[in-house]
Amino acid sequence: MSQARLAAEAGISQGHLSRIEAGEVEASMAILAAIARALGGRLRIRIEPGSGPAIRDHIQAAMLQALLPLIDVRWARFLEVPVHRPVRGMIDLVLADQPANLLVATELQSQIRRLEQQLRWAMEKAEALRNLPDLAPQGAGDPPTISRLLVLRSTPATRALEATYGHVLAAAYPATAHEVLAALTGTAPWPGAGILWMTVEGGGAHLIERRPRRPVR
Repeated sequence: MSQARLAAEAGISQGHLSRIEAGEVEASMAILAAIARALGGRLRIRIEPGSGPAIRDHIQAAMLQALLPLIDVRWARFLEVPVHRPVRGMIDLVLADQPANLLVATELQSQIRRLEQQLRWAMEKAEALRNLPDLAPQGAGDPPTISRLLVLRSTPATRALEATYGHVLAAAYPATAHEVLAALTGTAPWPGAGILWMTVEGGGAHLIERRPRRPVR
C-alpha cells in the first residue's frame, strides 16, 4: 500500500503520515488505531510483567555500598546489568568468578510484595545471563554456571515473610549465609544460591551474619 493511499484510508494527510514515519512527530493513540485499521489490523497495547526498576532508592544504594567492599578481588563485578531474553529487566549486580566459570545474579531487595513472582523473576533473569556472552569468564570453553544471590533487608515485614515461607525460601536459596560469605569474602567455593540479610539504619547498611530472629507470635 502506498503512503498516499494509507493516509487516505486512515483519514490523515500524507504529509502528517510522512512525518510520523520519519519520527518527526508522535502519533496519538487515535491516529495509530486509524493507521492499524487501514492496514487491516488493530492496535493493541500490552503491559508485560517486568523485573522491577534498577537500583533506585537510598536503601538499595546503601545495601550495595555495604556489600561491595566485602567482596574478594577474585570476583569481577558488573552493576545494573540489563537482560533481554527470555525476560527483559535489570540485574542489580552480577558477580563473575573466572576460574570457576561462574556468574552470580545478585538482587538487592528492601521489600518483597509477591514472593512467588519475585522468585520466578530472579530465576528467569539469572538464566537470561546465558544470552550475554560478554559477561562469561574469558577463556571458558563451556557455558558458565549460573547462580543467584538475594540480599534482603531485615524488616518486620521481611522477617514475617521468612517465618511464614521459610521452607520456600530455603528451597530457592539453599546455601547458608555463612557459606555465601565464605565464598564472597575469601577463597571458599561458591555454595549455590543463597540469601544475605542486612539492616539499614541511619542511611547505612550492615550485614547480618546470621539469619534474623523470627517475630514472636
